[in-house]
Amino acid sequence: MTQVSACRMPDILETNEGKERRVGVEIELSGLGYDELVTLAAKMLEGTPELKSRYVTNLQTSLGDFTVELDSDPIKDLDLADERLPESIRELGGQAMDVIDAAAERVVPLEIISPPLKFSSVEVIETLVDKLRNAGALGSRDAIYFAFGLQLNPELPDLSPETLVRYFQAFAALYEWLKYRHQLDVSRKFTTYIEPWHGRYTELLMEDNYHPNLGELMEDYLEFNPTRNRALDLLPLFAHLDKERLERHVQDPRIKSRPTLHYRLPDCDIDNPGWHFSTVWNDWVVLEQLANNPDDLADIRQLFRERRKLNLHNLTHSWRETTDDWLAKNGYV
Repeated sequence: MTQVSACRMPDILETNEGKERRVGVEIELSGLGYDELVTLAAKMLEGTPELKSRYVTNLQTSLGDFTVELDSDPIKDLDLADERLPESIRELGGQAMDVIDAAAERVVPLEIISPPLKFSSVEVIETLVDKLRNAGALGSRDAIYFAFGLQLNPELPDLSPETLVRYFQAFAALYEWLKYRHQLDVSRKFTTYIEPWHGRYTELLMEDNYHPNLGELMEDYLEFNPTRNRALDLLPLFAHLDKERLERHVQDPRIKSRPTLHYRLPDCDIDNPGWHFSTVWNDWVVLEQLANNPDDLADIRQLFRERRKLNLHNLTHSWRETTDDWLAKNGYV
Protein backbone atom coordinates (compact mmCIF):
# COMPACT_ATOMS: atom_id res chain seq x y z
CA MET A 1 0.00 0.00 0.00
CA THR A 2 1.43 3.39 -1.01
CA GLN A 3 2.10 5.75 1.91
CA VAL A 4 0.40 9.12 1.55
CA SER A 5 2.76 12.07 2.05
CA ALA A 6 1.75 14.70 4.59
CA CYS A 7 3.42 17.40 2.47
CA ARG A 8 1.52 18.43 -0.65
CA MET A 9 3.33 19.44 -3.83
CA PRO A 10 2.56 22.50 -5.97
CA ASP A 11 1.83 22.10 -9.67
CA ILE A 12 5.05 23.87 -10.67
CA LEU A 13 7.84 21.57 -9.47
CA GLU A 14 10.62 22.55 -11.87
CA THR A 15 12.49 25.74 -12.68
CA ASN A 16 12.52 27.09 -16.21
CA GLU A 17 15.86 25.27 -16.55
CA GLY A 18 14.16 21.90 -16.02
CA LYS A 19 15.59 21.29 -12.53
CA GLU A 20 13.48 20.33 -9.52
CA ARG A 21 12.82 23.34 -7.33
CA ARG A 22 14.42 23.45 -3.89
CA VAL A 23 13.69 25.00 -0.52
CA GLY A 24 15.83 25.79 2.52
CA VAL A 25 14.27 25.34 5.97
CA GLU A 26 15.32 26.99 9.27
CA ILE A 27 13.96 25.68 12.57
CA GLU A 28 14.44 27.50 15.89
CA LEU A 29 13.88 25.61 19.12
CA SER A 30 14.93 25.15 22.75
CA GLY A 31 14.60 22.47 25.42
CA LEU A 32 17.70 20.55 24.34
CA GLY A 33 21.36 21.22 25.00
CA TYR A 34 23.54 22.06 22.00
CA ASP A 35 25.53 18.83 22.09
CA GLU A 36 22.34 16.87 22.65
CA LEU A 37 20.72 18.44 19.61
CA VAL A 38 23.76 17.74 17.44
CA THR A 39 23.78 14.09 18.51
CA LEU A 40 20.04 13.66 17.98
CA ALA A 41 20.00 15.42 14.60
CA ALA A 42 23.00 13.41 13.38
CA LYS A 43 21.21 10.18 14.31
CA MET A 44 17.87 11.21 12.83
CA LEU A 45 19.38 12.48 9.57
CA GLU A 46 22.01 9.73 9.38
CA GLY A 47 24.64 12.45 9.19
CA THR A 48 28.27 12.85 10.17
CA PRO A 49 28.87 15.84 12.49
CA GLU A 50 31.80 18.16 11.89
CA LEU A 51 32.46 21.00 14.35
CA LYS A 52 33.18 24.14 12.31
CA SER A 53 33.48 26.59 15.20
CA ARG A 54 32.13 27.04 18.67
CA TYR A 55 28.36 26.36 18.56
CA VAL A 56 28.37 25.68 14.79
CA THR A 57 28.31 22.10 13.53
CA ASN A 58 27.85 20.79 10.01
CA LEU A 59 26.01 17.51 9.52
CA GLN A 60 27.03 15.81 6.29
CA THR A 61 24.03 13.85 4.99
CA SER A 62 22.87 12.28 1.75
CA LEU A 63 20.63 15.33 1.24
CA GLY A 64 23.46 17.84 1.69
CA ASP A 65 24.98 19.62 4.69
CA PHE A 66 22.65 20.61 7.53
CA THR A 67 23.90 23.12 10.11
CA VAL A 68 23.19 23.08 13.86
CA GLU A 69 24.06 26.30 15.63
CA LEU A 70 23.29 28.62 18.52
CA ASP A 71 21.47 31.59 17.00
CA SER A 72 23.63 34.29 18.60
CA ASP A 73 26.77 35.55 16.92
CA PRO A 74 28.32 37.22 20.02
CA ILE A 75 28.12 33.99 22.02
CA LYS A 76 29.27 31.82 19.13
CA ASP A 77 32.32 34.06 18.72
CA LEU A 78 33.11 34.43 22.43
CA ASP A 79 36.62 33.34 23.39
CA LEU A 80 37.63 33.71 27.05
CA ALA A 81 41.16 32.61 26.21
CA ASP A 82 41.66 35.72 24.07
CA GLU A 83 44.89 37.38 25.23
CA ARG A 84 43.28 40.80 24.89
CA LEU A 85 41.07 40.00 27.91
CA PRO A 86 42.24 40.71 31.48
CA GLU A 87 44.10 37.79 33.05
CA SER A 88 41.51 37.58 35.85
CA ILE A 89 38.80 36.83 33.26
CA ARG A 90 40.97 34.39 31.33
CA GLU A 91 41.74 32.46 34.52
CA LEU A 92 38.04 31.68 34.92
CA GLY A 93 38.23 29.87 31.61
CA GLY A 94 35.99 26.84 31.42
CA GLN A 95 34.02 27.68 34.57
CA ALA A 96 32.85 30.98 33.10
CA MET A 97 32.05 29.36 29.78
CA ASP A 98 29.99 26.66 31.50
CA VAL A 99 27.85 29.34 33.13
CA ILE A 100 27.52 31.28 29.86
CA ASP A 101 26.67 28.09 27.95
CA ALA A 102 23.98 27.07 30.42
CA ALA A 103 22.36 30.51 30.28
CA ALA A 104 22.65 30.80 26.50
CA GLU A 105 21.05 27.43 25.83
CA ARG A 106 18.11 28.48 27.97
CA VAL A 107 17.36 31.90 26.46
CA VAL A 108 18.92 31.82 22.97
CA PRO A 109 17.36 29.59 20.33
CA LEU A 110 19.18 26.68 18.83
CA GLU A 111 18.72 26.42 15.10
CA ILE A 112 18.77 23.68 12.50
CA ILE A 113 19.37 24.96 8.98
CA SER A 114 18.80 22.61 6.08
CA PRO A 115 20.64 22.64 2.76
CA PRO A 116 18.52 23.49 -0.29
CA LEU A 117 16.20 20.47 -0.38
CA LYS A 118 14.30 19.27 -3.42
CA PHE A 119 10.60 19.87 -2.94
CA SER A 120 10.06 16.11 -3.14
CA SER A 121 12.38 15.66 -0.12
CA VAL A 122 10.69 18.03 2.34
CA GLU A 123 8.99 15.12 4.09
CA VAL A 124 12.31 14.60 5.89
CA ILE A 125 11.66 17.86 7.80
CA GLU A 126 8.25 16.58 8.90
CA THR A 127 9.91 13.45 10.29
CA LEU A 128 12.75 15.41 11.90
CA VAL A 129 10.35 17.82 13.66
CA ASP A 130 8.21 14.96 15.00
CA LYS A 131 11.26 13.14 16.37
CA LEU A 132 12.66 16.28 17.99
CA ARG A 133 9.29 16.88 19.67
CA ASN A 134 9.40 13.37 21.11
CA ALA A 135 12.94 14.05 22.37
CA GLY A 136 11.82 17.12 24.36
CA ALA A 137 12.31 20.05 21.98
CA LEU A 138 10.40 23.21 22.97
CA GLY A 139 8.98 26.00 20.84
CA SER A 140 7.59 29.50 21.24
CA ARG A 141 4.91 28.71 23.81
CA ASP A 142 7.39 27.50 26.44
CA ALA A 143 8.29 31.02 27.64
CA ILE A 144 7.16 34.57 26.94
CA TYR A 145 10.65 35.57 25.75
CA PHE A 146 10.74 32.76 23.18
CA ALA A 147 9.79 33.94 19.70
CA PHE A 148 11.01 30.96 17.72
CA GLY A 149 10.26 30.67 14.04
CA LEU A 150 10.17 28.15 11.23
CA GLN A 151 11.39 29.82 8.06
CA LEU A 152 11.13 28.74 4.44
CA ASN A 153 13.42 29.84 1.61
CA PRO A 154 11.65 28.54 -1.51
CA GLU A 155 13.22 28.72 -4.94
CA LEU A 156 10.92 30.23 -7.57
CA PRO A 157 10.17 28.74 -11.00
CA ASP A 158 12.07 31.65 -12.55
CA LEU A 159 13.15 35.17 -11.60
CA SER A 160 11.37 37.18 -14.27
CA PRO A 161 9.56 40.32 -13.04
CA GLU A 162 6.24 38.81 -14.16
CA THR A 163 6.73 35.72 -11.98
CA LEU A 164 7.96 37.75 -9.01
CA VAL A 165 4.93 40.04 -9.19
CA ARG A 166 2.52 37.08 -9.19
CA TYR A 167 4.13 35.59 -6.06
CA PHE A 168 4.21 38.96 -4.32
CA GLN A 169 0.55 39.55 -5.14
CA ALA A 170 -0.43 36.11 -3.87
CA PHE A 171 1.38 36.76 -0.59
CA ALA A 172 -0.23 40.19 -0.16
CA ALA A 173 -3.67 38.66 -0.71
CA LEU A 174 -3.04 35.79 1.73
CA TYR A 175 -1.04 37.54 4.46
CA GLU A 176 -3.90 37.86 6.97
CA TRP A 177 -4.98 34.26 6.36
CA LEU A 178 -1.43 32.93 6.75
CA LYS A 179 -0.84 34.99 9.90
CA TYR A 180 -4.03 33.65 11.45
CA ARG A 181 -2.94 30.09 10.75
CA HIS A 182 0.73 30.35 11.73
CA GLN A 183 1.09 33.05 14.39
CA LEU A 184 -0.12 30.95 17.29
CA ASP A 185 2.10 32.29 20.05
CA VAL A 186 1.86 35.72 21.68
CA SER A 187 5.65 36.17 21.84
CA ARG A 188 5.87 36.15 18.03
CA LYS A 189 2.90 38.45 17.59
CA PHE A 190 4.76 41.26 19.36
CA THR A 191 7.96 40.96 17.31
CA THR A 192 8.75 43.37 14.47
CA TYR A 193 10.24 40.90 12.02
CA ILE A 194 6.89 39.45 10.91
CA GLU A 195 5.37 42.76 9.86
CA PRO A 196 3.30 42.95 6.66
CA TRP A 197 4.50 45.01 3.75
CA HIS A 198 3.72 48.72 3.92
CA GLY A 199 0.08 49.39 3.03
CA ARG A 200 0.92 51.88 0.29
CA TYR A 201 3.16 49.29 -1.35
CA THR A 202 0.50 46.57 -1.33
CA GLU A 203 -2.04 48.97 -2.82
CA LEU A 204 0.39 49.68 -5.68
CA LEU A 205 1.27 46.01 -6.06
CA MET A 206 -2.38 44.94 -6.39
CA GLU A 207 -3.32 47.44 -9.08
CA ASP A 208 -4.64 45.87 -12.27
CA ASN A 209 -2.07 47.53 -14.51
CA TYR A 210 1.03 46.87 -12.37
CA HIS A 211 3.65 45.52 -14.81
CA PRO A 212 7.08 46.79 -13.66
CA ASN A 213 10.47 45.80 -15.00
CA LEU A 214 12.97 44.46 -12.47
CA GLY A 215 14.43 47.84 -11.56
CA GLU A 216 11.00 49.39 -11.05
CA LEU A 217 9.87 46.39 -9.00
CA MET A 218 12.82 46.71 -6.63
CA GLU A 219 12.53 50.48 -6.34
CA ASP A 220 8.81 50.29 -5.55
CA TYR A 221 9.36 47.72 -2.81
CA LEU A 222 12.42 49.36 -1.27
CA GLU A 223 10.81 52.80 -1.15
CA PHE A 224 8.31 51.49 1.40
CA ASN A 225 10.09 48.43 2.87
CA PRO A 226 13.82 49.16 3.32
CA THR A 227 14.14 46.56 6.10
CA ARG A 228 14.62 42.86 6.77
CA ASN A 229 11.72 42.96 9.24
CA ARG A 230 8.98 41.71 6.97
CA ALA A 231 7.02 38.45 7.07
CA LEU A 232 8.12 37.83 3.50
CA ASP A 233 11.60 39.33 3.37
CA LEU A 234 12.67 40.13 -0.21
CA LEU A 235 16.11 41.56 0.57
CA PRO A 236 18.09 38.29 0.11
CA LEU A 237 16.44 37.88 -3.30
CA PHE A 238 17.16 41.49 -4.24
CA ALA A 239 20.79 41.08 -3.13
CA HIS A 240 21.02 38.23 -5.63
CA LEU A 241 19.28 40.13 -8.43
CA ASP A 242 20.90 43.57 -8.09
CA LYS A 243 23.08 44.07 -5.04
CA GLU A 244 24.20 47.55 -6.05
CA ARG A 245 20.61 48.78 -6.32
CA LEU A 246 19.68 47.19 -2.99
CA GLU A 247 22.62 48.83 -1.20
CA ARG A 248 21.47 52.27 -2.29
CA HIS A 249 18.49 51.69 0.02
CA VAL A 250 19.71 49.20 2.67
CA GLN A 251 23.17 48.35 3.93
CA ASP A 252 23.02 45.46 6.37
CA PRO A 253 25.74 42.78 6.64
CA ARG A 254 23.11 40.26 7.81
CA ILE A 255 21.50 40.16 4.36
CA LYS A 256 22.59 36.96 2.62
CA SER A 257 22.26 36.85 -1.13
CA ARG A 258 19.89 34.04 -2.16
CA PRO A 259 17.85 33.36 -5.31
CA THR A 260 14.85 32.59 -3.11
CA LEU A 261 12.08 34.19 -1.13
CA HIS A 262 12.52 34.35 2.66
CA TYR A 263 9.25 33.46 4.40
CA ARG A 264 9.58 34.34 8.10
CA LEU A 265 5.98 34.41 9.31
CA PRO A 266 5.35 30.95 10.92
CA ASP A 267 6.24 30.37 14.53
CA CYS A 268 7.80 27.11 15.70
CA ASP A 269 5.35 25.42 18.06
CA ILE A 270 7.31 22.19 18.03
CA ASP A 271 6.25 20.92 21.48
CA ASN A 272 2.58 21.11 20.51
CA PRO A 273 1.46 17.64 19.29
CA GLY A 274 -1.09 19.33 17.03
CA TRP A 275 1.52 21.44 15.22
CA HIS A 276 3.30 20.05 12.17
CA PHE A 277 5.80 21.24 9.61
CA SER A 278 3.48 19.93 6.91
CA THR A 279 0.76 22.41 7.94
CA VAL A 280 3.14 25.32 7.36
CA TRP A 281 4.39 23.81 4.12
CA ASN A 282 0.93 23.00 2.77
CA ASP A 283 -0.27 26.54 3.40
CA TRP A 284 2.72 27.81 1.44
CA VAL A 285 1.63 25.46 -1.36
CA VAL A 286 -1.75 27.26 -1.34
CA LEU A 287 0.16 30.45 -2.11
CA GLU A 288 2.11 28.62 -4.83
CA GLN A 289 -1.07 27.43 -6.50
CA LEU A 290 -2.67 30.86 -6.35
CA ALA A 291 0.42 32.58 -7.78
CA ASN A 292 0.35 30.24 -10.77
CA ASN A 293 -3.38 30.52 -11.52
CA PRO A 294 -3.74 33.91 -13.27
CA ASP A 295 -7.56 33.91 -13.35
CA ASP A 296 -7.93 33.16 -9.65
CA LEU A 297 -5.18 35.63 -8.77
CA ALA A 298 -6.98 38.35 -10.72
CA ASP A 299 -10.22 37.49 -8.93
CA ILE A 300 -8.81 37.70 -5.41
CA ARG A 301 -6.90 40.86 -6.27
CA GLN A 302 -10.19 42.46 -7.30
CA LEU A 303 -11.69 41.42 -3.96
CA PHE A 304 -8.63 42.87 -2.22
CA ARG A 305 -9.12 46.22 -3.94
CA GLU A 306 -12.81 46.22 -3.00
CA ARG A 307 -12.28 45.23 0.64
CA ARG A 308 -12.61 48.80 1.95
CA LYS A 309 -15.80 49.66 0.13
CA LEU A 310 -18.77 50.42 2.31
CA ASN A 311 -21.08 47.44 1.81
CA LEU A 312 -22.77 44.78 3.93
CA HIS A 313 -20.18 42.09 3.24
CA ASN A 314 -17.22 44.26 4.23
CA LEU A 315 -19.06 45.47 7.34
CA THR A 316 -19.70 41.90 8.51
CA HIS A 317 -16.53 40.09 7.33
CA SER A 318 -12.85 40.72 7.98
CA TRP A 319 -10.42 40.34 5.07
CA ARG A 320 -9.14 37.13 6.68
CA GLU A 321 -12.67 35.71 6.74
CA THR A 322 -13.25 36.78 3.15
CA THR A 323 -9.99 35.09 2.14
CA ASP A 324 -10.91 31.92 4.02
CA ASP A 325 -14.30 31.76 2.28
CA TRP A 326 -12.77 32.46 -1.13
CA LEU A 327 -10.10 29.75 -0.75
CA ALA A 328 -12.71 27.18 0.29
CA LYS A 329 -15.08 28.16 -2.51
CA ASN A 330 -12.33 27.82 -5.12
CA GLY A 331 -10.99 24.51 -3.86
CA TYR A 332 -7.68 25.65 -2.38
CA VAL A 333 -8.40 24.32 1.13
